[in-house]
Amino acid sequence: MPGLTIAEKILSQHTEGIARAGALIVADVDAVMASDTTAPLAIKAFEEMGGGRIWNPERCYFVIDHAAPAPNERIAALHTLMRNFAAEHGCPLYDAGAGICHQLMVEQGHVEPGMLFVGADSHTCTYGSLCAFATGVGSTDLAAVMHTGQIWMRVPQTIRIWVDGTLSPGLSAKDLTLAIVGRVGLSGATYHALEFAGPAIEQLTLSSRMTLANMAIEMGAKAGIVHPAGLDLPSEVTEGLLPDDDAVYLKTLRFDASSLLPQISRPHMPDQVTDLAEVVGTPVDVAFIGTCVNGRLEDLHAAAEVLEGKQIPATVRLMVAPASKEVFLEAMMDGTAQILTRAGATFLPSGCGPCVGTHNGVPGPQETVISTGNRNFRGRMGNPSASVYLASPTTVAASALAGHIIHPLTGGQ
Repeated sequence: MPGLTIAEKILSQHTEGIARAGALIVADVDAVMASDTTAPLAIKAFEEMGGGRIWNPERCYFVIDHAAPAPNERIAALHTLMRNFAAEHGCPLYDAGAGICHQLMVEQGHVEPGMLFVGADSHTCTYGSLCAFATGVGSTDLAAVMHTGQIWMRVPQTIRIWVDGTLSPGLSAKDLTLAIVGRVGLSGATYHALEFAGPAIEQLTLSSRMTLANMAIEMGAKAGIVHPAGLDLPSEVTEGLLPDDDAVYLKTLRFDASSLLPQISRPHMPDQVTDLAEVVGTPVDVAFIGTCVNGRLEDLHAAAEVLEGKQIPATVRLMVAPASKEVFLEAMMDGTAQILTRAGATFLPSGCGPCVGTHNGVPGPQETVISTGNRNFRGRMGNPSASVYLASPTTVAASALAGHIIHPLTGGQ
């Protein structure tokens, strides 16, 4: 019999028999998560299913992050619902300001290699950075998992993303990720698993791997799993997760990190990716550094390296939302927060508000935003007349400083 991909190996460890691509399986779930956009609906569905005891309360995580702190009375009531439900059932809850759900699940050690993790948020695929099979589901599906601890699914075929070479100085995992999204397209990996591997991937930090896995959903993928080579993990942890030499892939797409130029996604689709040189000179009104894809300490460090000792113009509003309170504290302790603040940045509570357009930084009419986020659909940040470009933290910081989109290294094309 042919060998197995990482996705097939993980799912095989959570069901009876061998989980080969195309098979329908019922799998045992290790953990679940819901945020304030989805948890209230999941709670309602859970109660409509009869309520009772959650299959494993200690592995059912709730996070208040998308509209936090609450911007109005209606959302405040939903937050209260979550707090009360979590307290009643003994579930861990991260309240407003603690951080973005996906950052917290990894940062706080709730994700481990080889896990099957289900979240009621599309970017749950971020946990594939730790070689877990993590996928987003709807609130009703999550409620069923809360009852049973199981989920049924069709085992996805796997597309292997192989990356050779080394990223050039000044380029980051975000540039690589955008290049991959641009080539695969919004629906090019629909219901497939993406398996990221190769010499360039082995060199990435965990934070950078989170960036890579996070945007698997922007290609339609069921999961995005990063090969564990290069992470400091015990061999006994990863031994049963490595893909077999004769694993069957739907296809392999190859990239060369060494030849990569700075990338940017143009409005209004994440896969509208081009070399940065194509849009150099575009005026910028708002610059935003944060989100579950690029709000970690290494991202703030990259921005601070550009902005140290400099001052952004009054025509640009630079907003920074660390991915978690822990990230913010680390940035405070090492001086990064001071550098960014002195340069003119405004720090926001750790959360998703600006990215999804709930509050804390909705752009004005016809304004242009350059963001480290993962989505730039029309209206994504709260104003359908605004235009949102996606780029790396280095590019965002350099563009904020210049007042227009600029090459982060050369200052031009």
